[in-house]
Amino acid sequence: MTSTAPPAASESADKGLRGGALGIIASVVIGVASTAPAYSLAATLGFIVVGVGLQSPIIVILAFVPMLFTAIGYQELNKADPDCGTTFTWATRAFGPKTGWLGGWGIIAADILVMASLAQVAGQYVFLLVGADSIGSNPTSGWVLLVGILWIVIMTAICYIGVELSARLQQVLLTVELFVLLIFSVVALARVYTGHGVASSIHLDWSWFNPMQIDSFSTFFRGLLLMLFIYWGWDSAVSVNEETADPGRTPGRAAIISTVMLVVTYTLVTIAAQSFAGVGSKGIGLGNTDNSSDVISVLGKAVFGAGHVGSIMSHLLIFMVLTSAAASTQTTILPTARTALSMGVYRALPRRFADVHPRFRTPTVATLGFGGISIVLYAILNYTSNAADVIADCVTALGMMIAFYYGLTGFACAWYYRKTLGNSARDLWMRGIIPTLGGIIMYFALIWSLHDDWLSPAKDTAASYTGFTVPGLHWVIGGAFVLGVGTMIVGVIIMLVLMITIPAFFRGKTLNRDTPTLVRDEPELELPPTV
Repeated sequence: MTSTAPPAASESADKGLRGGALGIIASVVIGVASTAPAYSLAATLGFIVVGVGLQSPIIVILAFVPMLFTAIGYQELNKADPDCGTTFTWATRAFGPKTGWLGGWGIIAADILVMASLAQVAGQYVFLLVGADSIGSNPTSGWVLLVGILWIVIMTAICYIGVELSARLQQVLLTVELFVLLIFSVVALARVYTGHGVASSIHLDWSWFNPMQIDSFSTFFRGLLLMLFIYWGWDSAVSVNEETADPGRTPGRAAIISTVMLVVTYTLVTIAAQSFAGVGSKGIGLGNTDNSSDVISVLGKAVFGAGHVGSIMSHLLIFMVLTSAAASTQTTILPTARTALSMGVYRALPRRFADVHPRFRTPTVATLGFGGISIVLYAILNYTSNAADVIADCVTALGMMIAFYYGLTGFACAWYYRKTLGNSARDLWMRGIIPTLGGIIMYFALIWSLHDDWLSPAKDTAASYTGFTVPGLHWVIGGAFVLGVGTMIVGVIIMLVLMITIPAFFRGKTLNRDTPTLVRDEPELELPPTV
């Protein structure tokens, strides 16, 4: 690597995707929708409150900090190279092909791990919406599996048809989602402050924003890890960078705007829910572990009441969580397919992954392949013993992937610009210090997650729902640890095989710091000369 300047944006070329299809609004919508705010709050808020009690709002705000720092790293790297491979491409340019490939695998692995949970929730809520509670309350029901698979098929088809259709659908779904969350929060707070709350209702207190009142650092960090998960997904706004207008600026701005919108939404809903229900361990209290897996639908019935309007709003809340999970299914497919496309273009994956549909101008093998893998994995997990617990551990394990590739992006930003950080105070902070701090926090979260997930589920402090006994040693290791570390081992094995079968990328011939974004030609892809 001889040059310290990033490749000029004018040197970049598309890979056959539909350039200019998305504006800033569409990019922000994709970024926010990818986090599935309603689904994430419904599935996670209860567990956070069980851990940190009244300090949940400050956990929401503090978890925003590393996300914002990482988003700034994404923005700065995207200015240099608006490539849909994001972390894969940027880490390759900064640290070399092996590190870059593992960064790309982190994105793909995280999305594969979460798809079963998203499809399962979407399947359950279809039945809850129509009043078939006996089916909807059983996450491993064959009917839930069937509907979940249909959701994956439908969302894969929409992603295959085109990013514009995907963005338009996301705008509708996200508008409904944020509107209902706002109505829920306003009504809940209004009832509390007009004296029409429930027995456990409490008024907002500034002590809720004091992290020093949390019992221990371990408890604090467990809550922070959970919040990192529900912020995850905004980077989808950057993964569609080659399909946006002004790809060097719009995606990075969209990523930052998305994180800000999320912290406002999550803080408002958390305060409203906590104020209305309290943090008690009985009834609708957020500390009641019987409700931890779905606090939104439980609170919805209490907030809106049992009348005709209340019934409509309660069903609208269920519909909101359903569409949130379904929308996130779609926006999980989008970035993964584009990461795989970029890896195919640069020969980090087999050439077929670089295929783009001539009419729809979307990744073909990458989109359909990811949808198919998600269906197969979901079906397999659904029929394992303790299927619901295994899928829950998949969600926990993907936290490792999130911390890994988000943190890697932060470090890649600082290292990529290391020779120009002294040019200005702005460069030092925005391209050096802030992304590095984001990376440090993310990797600390990764190490802490490995520590917690190692613990046996028989222990009171275990983060896993299942356990794996090591033959001959009688060690009981947390299922989340096995899934997370196992997924990375699978990635290393695949990488080693590809290093033998398609070695050009791993020898630095197809992508390095000075390589412009490649043009996808038919039938062969023209590769740059070896640098």
